[in-house]
Amino acid sequence: MADRKPRGRPRAFHDKTEQNTIQSLDRAMMILDGLARSGGMTLTELASDLGQSPATAYRVLTTLEARAIVELDPVGQVWAVGPGAYRIGSAFLRRTNLAERARPVMRSLMEATGETANLGVESGDHVLFVSQIETHASIRAFFPPGTLSPMHASGIGKALLAQFGHDRVRRMTSQQLEGFTPRTHTQQASLMTDLAKTRARGYAIDDEERTAGMRCVAAPIFNALGEAVAGISISGPVSRVSADRVGEFAGHVVDAAKTLSGQLGAR
Repeated sequence: MADRKPRGRPRAFHDKTEQNTIQSLDRAMMILDGLARSGGMTLTELASDLGQSPATAYRVLTTLEARAIVELDPVGQVWAVGPGAYRIGSAFLRRTNLAERARPVMRSLMEATGETANLGVESGDHVLFVSQIETHASIRAFFPPGTLSPMHASGIGKALLAQFGHDRVRRMTSQQLEGFTPRTHTQQASLMTDLAKTRARGYAIDDEERTAGMRCVAAPIFNALGEAVAGISISGPVSRVSADRVGEFAGHVVDAAKTLSGQLGAR
């Protein structure tokens, strides 16, 4: 008998409909995601936020706690993501190897610009920050690994969007775009115009679009197939990342992106 090719799923399970999901596991992932987004919640806050009964949420939490995926602060009675979740999540970074490769490049970028260097990848319609090298300056941007930021209001997000196909970008931005500051692109037409400029110059600018008083300059990172798989950026207060110095900062960011792209096999 010929050897059968190993499969990632049973032959009959090709869809993701409700009949092929485990509701209790899905509920646990909702709770874990809620804790990750909030930074920590009490049982009452978590149950209310996710529309779950406290009893159900508590059973999930204690199950996850047994594997250190969540942990409880006994003083404040606040539940938070635990070290077990980090160990599991770090497997993603080991698989891609990008974060490890990027660390020395990011450190050089931070030293050359004096500003915080960030590395992010696409996660749905958000940017997932996977690594950061902080500046030594007292006022600085802070995007710890695991932070999510909407693509349309992020320097790295716009750097990636500018490289995606036109139809894909329109689908990703077809819903109402959330506004964070008066400078956020909340209309698809305005965002598309900005992406065209980003594509032409080779780097994106988050000009106080996510956080007032903060500016970010980002560039895409490509793999061997020419696909934009990540982005690298520097971010800091507008007093230091001033409009007349954006071009200077952009040169360093684009060079860092080219270095990492080369390490991934891109031409």
